[in-house]
Amino acid sequence: MTKQNVFRGVTAVQRSLVDYWCRLGESDGVPRRESVDPGHLRSVLASISIVEFDESGAGRFRIAGSRLRDLLGFEARGRLIEEVAGTAAETYALGLSAAIDRAMPVGGVIETGNRLHAWLRLPLTGADGRINQVLCHDEELASRHLLLTPPGGAAIHQKSNLYAA
Repeated sequence: MTKQNVFRGVTAVQRSLVDYWCRLGESDGVPRRESVDPGHLRSVLASISIVEFDESGAGRFRIAGSRLRDLLGFEARGRLIEEVAGTAAETYALGLSAAIDRAMPVGGVIETGNRLHAWLRLPLTGADGRINQVLCHDEELASRHLLLTPPGGAAIHQKSNLYAA
């Protein structure tokens, strides 16, 4: 994987997280979970979650920050992905599977009413070298002005109000 072709994020915080993820990457480009320093994420911990997958492919929130609770309306830690309902579940399911399948960062924006939800999914490998966790960053944006210009100058898709890469 060439790191120059990696999705870089739709906000400044996401760009910083993707740059950190790229610096941690092993020879195949996907960092090991053990490489992630929680101290480096301190300023954004409230917006961080980690989803872990078991051998059957079921994903469970291992860690869930308080801002995710605010976005979902309930505590997600310990819950299966399938237990998250609505648009948030669709975002998580699509983002998680894309991050795992591509072994690369993926992210985007969901617009619902007056809310802008910027999301990022970063795959992580376990000790066995298999991608079995995804580091997630979710934030509600107060304004469109906080969005960086999407790749190629594309805008948020106006029909579906989704932007993803």
